[in-house]
Order: sequence, then C-alpha cells, then structure tokens
Amino acid sequence: MKKIFNYIMAGGMVLSVFSCQKKFVDLEPTAMFTDAVYFKQPSDFKAYTTSFYGYYSSKDNKWFSLMPTWSFGNMDNGSDLSANANGNGTDLGQGIIAVVSTDNRYDFSWIRTANILLSKAATYAGTGDISQYVGEAYFFRAFSYFGLLKTFGGVPIATTVLDVNSPELQEPRNSRYEVVNQILSDLDSAIAKLPTEQLIPAGDKGRVSKWAAQAYKAQVELYEATWEKYVGQDPDGDGTSIGAGKTGYDAGNKTKYLTDAVALCQSVMDNGGYELWNKNNVGSMANSSSWYLFNLEDAGSNPGGFDKTSNKEFILYTEYDFTNKQSRLNISWTSWQLYPSRKFVDMPVCTDGLPIDKSPLFQGYHSVGDEFKSRDLRLLNYLYGSAIPPTGGNLVYGSLGASGYGNAKYAVYGYGTRRTDNTESANLPVIRLAEVYLTYAEALVELNGTITDAQLNASINKLRSRAGVASLTNALATTNGLDMKTEIRRERGVELYREGKRFDDLKRWGILEAALNPSRLGMVVGGANYPTEFKTASSTGADSVIAARYTAGSYRFGEEDAETSAGKLKCVVIDSKQNHTVARKHYLYPLPLQQLNLNSKLLQNPGY
Repeated sequence: MKKIFNYIMAGGMVLSVFSCQKKFVDLEPTAMFTDAVYFKQPSDFKAYTTSFYGYYSSKDNKWFSLMPTWSFGNMDNGSDLSANANGNGTDLGQGIIAVVSTDNRYDFSWIRTANILLSKAATYAGTGDISQYVGEAYFFRAFSYFGLLKTFGGVPIATTVLDVNSPELQEPRNSRYEVVNQILSDLDSAIAKLPTEQLIPAGDKGRVSKWAAQAYKAQVELYEATWEKYVGQDPDGDGTSIGAGKTGYDAGNKTKYLTDAVALCQSVMDNGGYELWNKNNVGSMANSSSWYLFNLEDAGSNPGGFDKTSNKEFILYTEYDFTNKQSRLNISWTSWQLYPSRKFVDMPVCTDGLPIDKSPLFQGYHSVGDEFKSRDLRLLNYLYGSAIPPTGGNLVYGSLGASGYGNAKYAVYGYGTRRTDNTESANLPVIRLAEVYLTYAEALVELNGTITDAQLNASINKLRSRAGVASLTNALATTNGLDMKTEIRRERGVELYREGKRFDDLKRWGILEAALNPSRLGMVVGGANYPTEFKTASSTGADSVIAARYTAGSYRFGEEDAETSAGKLKCVVIDSKQNHTVARKHYLYPLPLQQLNLNSKLLQNPGY
C-alpha cells in the first residue's frame, strides 16, 4: 500500500495511544483503538499528536519520529566542512546522485497522519479545547512539506485524507511556489493555535510552542527568499515536459519573506523567554559551554552540575532520556571520527574578531596547535571539547583517512565511565535561539544590504561573546575590508557546525558546486619553505620534535597546494576533487522511479 504516493499507510485507521513520561518522553504504545471510538475528547487528540514526536515499535525494535533523531547522516558528513564522510553524505558531497527506484525521503505518511487529525477536528463535537493539537498537526504538516521541498522541490499537495482511489494520486506535481505557500499557510494556522512556551506545563516540555512555529516560519522564509535570489528558477523546469514548473511564482515574495522573517525572529527574541546557554563564567566549565551544551543530560554531564532544566536555548528539540529513550547509537566514539576539514579550521575568527587572514593574532601552522591559539572558543569546543588543545601528543596526524584534526561536538563528558557506547541521551536541537539570531541577522542583510550595530548586538554578537571573540561592528568591517554578508554567513557556518544545516545553506546561497567540488583537505604539512614541527608529549611532560610523525604515503590522495592565510601551503588530501562532480542539477534530488511509474503525470527534475 505504501507504494501508492506513499500516502496510504498500512493498517488503515488504526491509531495508537502513547504513554507519556515526565518531560515528554514516549514509551511503548499501550493500547490500540479505531477511529470509531477515538477523537472524542482532548486527551485523544493529544495522544494522537504525540506520535509526531516519536514512538517505539517493539516489532521493529526502533523509534519512529517525524522529528530528527540522532543520526550520523544529520551531521553534515561529506560537506565542505567535513573531511570524512563516515559513509554518509557522499552522494551530494561528491555529486554522485543517481535515479533510484525508491527513496524513503519521498514519504507523505506523516502528512496523511496530520490530515487525519485535521479532518477529525473539523467534526469534533466535544467540549474540551483541542486547539493546541490542531496547531501541532498544522505545524507538522508544514514540517513534512518543507523537508520534501528542500529535497525534491515541488511535490503534490494533499490537505485531505486520501485513499487508494483518490484522484489526487494521479495529479501532477505542484510547483515549489505553491508548496511554499501551503507551508506558510499551515504555519500561520499553527502560530494562531499553539500555546506560548511559558504556558506549556513542565510535563509537556518538548511539544511545539507558538515561538517554535514562528522561528520555523522565519527559517522557511529565509530559505525560500535566498533560494529564489541566488538559485533562481532553473531547477523548476517548465512543468509540462520536465520538473514541477513555475506556477505561483511572484518576484515580490523575496522582499515579503525577508521582511516577515525579521519580524518573526524579533518576536521570538523579545517574547520567547529563551536565552543562550552560557556557563563560561563558571570556573569549572573552562569556557566550554559550546561543548557541554550538546551533551547536556543530568548534573553529571558537566563539571558545573547543570542538567537539562538549565537549558533555555533549545526552542524545538527531540527529547532523549537515559532511562526511557537512549540514543542507541555510538555517538561519542563516532563523533571523534568525524574529521573537520581545513576549511572549517580556518573559518572561525581570532579573539580580536578578525578572520585569520586579517588578524595579527593568528600564529600560522609551523607547529602543531599554532592555528588554535587566540581563536574562537567554538573552534576549541567543537574540536577538542573542554580540553585546550595541547602542544603535545593529542595533536598529531592520524592514520589513513584522518585529517589531522578531531571532532568533539556531541561526544559526552565522562565517556567510558559515566556514559558508554549507545547510552548517550542528550536532547537533539532542531531549532535553538542561536539559529534565530543568525536568521535575523542574515535576513536583515539580505533585505536591506546593511545591518546596524544595534541589530548585530541583539543577535550574533551574543554568540561571539559566548565564543570569546570581539563583536562584529560596521567599523570593524569597514576598517578591515570585510563584507558583512560574508561575515554573517561565516558565523552561521561556525555556530551550526554539524547540525545538519550546511548542505541546505550551500544550496540556497547558490554555491553548492563551488563549495563541494574542491578537495577536502586536512592539516598543513608544510614543505621546504614552510616546515611543520610535529610534537608529542615526552614521558616527562616536555615537548619533543619527532620528524617522522607525518608519513605522506599513508594518505591515499597525497598532498595538495592550498591557499591559506600564510600563502599557498601543502595540505593532506582526505577526499580528492578527482571524485567530485557536483552540478547544478544536484540542488534537487530526482523523484524515485517507482513514483513516476505509479503516476504518469509526475515529471522528473531537470538533469536526471
């Protein structure tokens, strides 16, 4: 049944009631009901919408959720900032996307689930208030369609419950512009019905709030406005022989979307009650808030004794719990194997707020660890956790496939003792306040071509403060020849490192090919004119130089000249440009062949 437009789910109208634990963690379904005896009271609607946030199937021994779950495929593997793909992301990262028979991302089952609730709400005759759950259904229908839009472009729109005989299953695709309009309409309906974060009881924390819907709508509008500005209409096709077409396109929407995105972000910033999780003033936290935030669980998850209740930065997140819902993935160990690229290591600014090619504080690459001195705390936190990079044994070249750098983001504090493999249970952020700040600043620059110092201070300079670097100001930019839009994009790349945003950003900025076709490089290895010292800690704690630490032959792709702040230097190659053929068509994935065969009116995306 799933083959038909991926709408008609096996089991018909059999619905599940989900038990809820404290702090909104879902357990095994405890009862099964049909719609004949369901949707009679608010608790029925609440239990039904809980499925969006996750439910456990004993049959499949796994969690199902519309919300993102812990997955190494959600960590930007294979992007320009990731030197090691870890088996994920190579299709887009290298441009080897093929037309396949089935694609589990072309899935409308959650849309059908939302439509079921909305149809039942329309005939609800009870006395209790169900508006929150109706709002959640609108939100998650928009959430599903935005995922489809980013992956495939225009797709068929269905706002009613379809069956195998529904004529809509044989209709053409809607254009991306019609899909965007539907998404924004659904989000407006959600915003009107959802409660504020302040009104959500402690036991229901994790459910979508009005502010989450506003933040998500701003995200959608920034995405679409920049897509239309920098990518244009080439991926649309004509809608008659190829692609989803251009029906509904309005050139004025770019300005409309950016204006609304700014206003929505301002609303969340002013009214949401959220704040950055910044514990850098606590001595035991060692200026490492940007590391501990992403493995925050109980009081034992950091030396400051903070637990999840201290986190007011996450606006929308997937809830995990050590007792009831562990990650069941080898997060810490694998995180250390996700090697950052040379590009990412060079991206964060120095403590004076300037990029490394502008700052006199940057100390170059002569000795291992020099490039980390006087740099953004996020670089240190994301790559080395709470440890300030030593000049010794932890910073040496890795074995085959290693970039010379290690990743620490998402790896837990106390690995091996407090937490072992597969038991990590930090919440996974979907939207956090930091992203709202970034959306606000970028939308302003895209809208006006400028941003004031006051607007910078209200947004991304709060991120830079937590990162221990000087504020970004118009004077700093003008004096040092910096482009403000470039600097705001830099902030986004650094702050949201490995949070599943990078590929989407490269697409909507229209730079996917330029960013992904070059080689992924690792550490500088110097050369005759720029020798690199390789150090390791001796048994006495002193540093000693080991000339043979780097062995070029251990790297399959050898070395490559790379432009650095110290000029052109040799770097190890982790993923060679010889393997990369990213093209314009890769901004969208192809529709799966099975769907084209089931509906002859569906047209493939251009280039496939």
